[in-house]
Amino acid sequence: MTGAHLVRPVEAIRAGVRRSPLVWLTVSVLSLVYLFTAGRYDIFRNELYFIACGRHPAFGYADLPPVVPLVAAATQAFGLNVWMLRLPAVVAALALIPLTAQLARTVGGDERAAWMAAIAVAIAPGLLALSSTLGPSAFEPLGWTLCAWLLARAILDGKRNSLVWAGVVAGIGFETKYGIGTWLLGLSIGIVVTSARKLLYWRESWYAVAAAVIIGAPSLVWQQLHGWPFLATIGFATAHRNLTGTPLRFELGQVAAMNFLLAPLWITGVVAPGFVERLKPVRFLSVAFVVTTATVIYLRGKDYYLFPAYPTMFALGAVACAELGRTLRTIWFLAALAAALPVVPVVLPILDPPALARYLDKTHLRPRPVEIEGFGAPLTQVFSDELGWRAMEKQAAQAYHSLSPVDRARAAIMTQNYGEAAALDVYGREDGLPPSLCGQLQYYFWGTHGFDGSVILHLNGDPKRWSEICRDSRIVDRFGVPLAMPYEHGPIILCNGLLQPLPVIWERFKRQH
Repeated sequence: MTGAHLVRPVEAIRAGVRRSPLVWLTVSVLSLVYLFTAGRYDIFRNELYFIACGRHPAFGYADLPPVVPLVAAATQAFGLNVWMLRLPAVVAALALIPLTAQLARTVGGDERAAWMAAIAVAIAPGLLALSSTLGPSAFEPLGWTLCAWLLARAILDGKRNSLVWAGVVAGIGFETKYGIGTWLLGLSIGIVVTSARKLLYWRESWYAVAAAVIIGAPSLVWQQLHGWPFLATIGFATAHRNLTGTPLRFELGQVAAMNFLLAPLWITGVVAPGFVERLKPVRFLSVAFVVTTATVIYLRGKDYYLFPAYPTMFALGAVACAELGRTLRTIWFLAALAAALPVVPVVLPILDPPALARYLDKTHLRPRPVEIEGFGAPLTQVFSDELGWRAMEKQAAQAYHSLSPVDRARAAIMTQNYGEAAALDVYGREDGLPPSLCGQLQYYFWGTHGFDGSVILHLNGDPKRWSEICRDSRIVDRFGVPLAMPYEHGPIILCNGLLQPLPVIWERFKRQH
C-alpha cells in the first residue's frame, strides 16, 4: 500500500473528528471507561456457556445461533482472558455511537442532531448494560441500527445497493440472535403501510431478502434437524420465566432503562415522522418501532429485547429536537448525563462486589428482575453470576482427584445447569477434568460422552433424588461463595452406581429451559 493510500483514511478520520467533535469525544470517553472495566469481575455464566459451545463448532445450538459462541471461543484461543472475551462487545458498543449520529444526518439532521443522538446512545443505561458482557444482545443495537440506516439511505439517497447490504446485515444478525426477527417484522410492516413501499418494486429489495435467507438458513436447518429446541426453550421462558408484566409496567421500565430524561427524545422519534416534513419519508422506522414493541409485549419478552430499537428512535428524535435553543439542549443533556452517572456502577463493573452490594442497598438502584431466576440476587443477576465459578471448579477438581484411580477412570462429572457445566469445561482443563455432563440446553445434545453412570460426581443436585437412583450416594463437599446467586450454593454428591445405565435414562435429565 502506498503512502497516498494510507493518508486518505487518516484524513477522512481527521475530517470526521473536526466535523463532529462531540461525537468522537463521546466515543473516546466511553472507550476509556470500557478499557478500565471490561476485564473486571470474572466470566459471566452465559459467557462460559458460549465458550463451551464455540469449542464444539456447529451451524447452531439448542438455544442460539452460532456467531457468538464461535466468537467467544476464538477470543480465548490463546488462553483465558476476560478483557479479550468482552472486546467484541465493546467494539460493537463504540461503533454504535457514530453510526447513530450518521443515521441522524441521513434522515435530515445536522451536526446538532448528530451529537444529540450519539450522546443519547452512550448514556442510556440499558444500552450500556448490553455491552457489559459478550452475548448475542451486545450486537443487536448495532445490527438493528445498521439495518435502519441502510434502508433509510436507500430511500432518501437512492442508494439501491444499500438494500442488498441491509439483507446481508439482517442475515448475519439472524445468525447472531434470532431476536432480529421482531425488528425485521416491524420494518416489513412499516415499509408496506407507508410510502416506503416503493422498495417492493426494486429488484435490490428481493436480492436483500435472498441474501438474508441464504445467510440465515444454516442455523434454521440445524434447528429443524434437532427438533426445534429453540422454540421449546423460548416457549417455556415466555410462559414460565420472563417477568414482562403489564404493558404499562413494561413501558415504565423502558423509560427508566433508556434514561428517563431522554424519554422525550425517543418519544419524539416515534411521533415526529408523522408531522415533520423531512422525516415523513422514514415513517416506516417509527411504525417498525411500534410494531416491534407490541410484538415483544405480546410474546412476553424480557425488557432488554426492545433495547436495540432505541438508537433509531434517538436519531429520529434528535432531528426534530435539534431545533430547540442551544441553552435548552445543553441543560437537557447535562441533566441526562447527571441522571446516568449514578446508574453506571449498576450496569458496568466499576465497583468491587462488596462495594457494589453496599451501593445497591443505599441507593435502591438494584434493577427489577427480568426473569424468575433473578430474584434474590445479592448484586445484579449478571454480576452475581460472574462470581464463584473458579472456586466451584476447584472444589469439583478436589473431589474428582480424591477418588481412587479405578473410580476416577470411570467417573463422570454432572451438573444441575449449563453454567456449572460450562465453568467446569472452561476452567477444568488445567485440572484434567473430564467433559461435563448436563441435561440442559446444548449439553443435552452432547450426550453422555461414553460414561455409563457407574461413578458420578453431581454438583448442586437434590440428595434425596440421587439416593433414589443410585446404589449408594453421599455428599462429599459443598460449594458457593458470598454474593453469588443463591442457587449456586449446593452439594457435591458422589453416586456409586446408577440403578440403570446412564445412556438408558439420559432422556430423564433433558431440560430445554
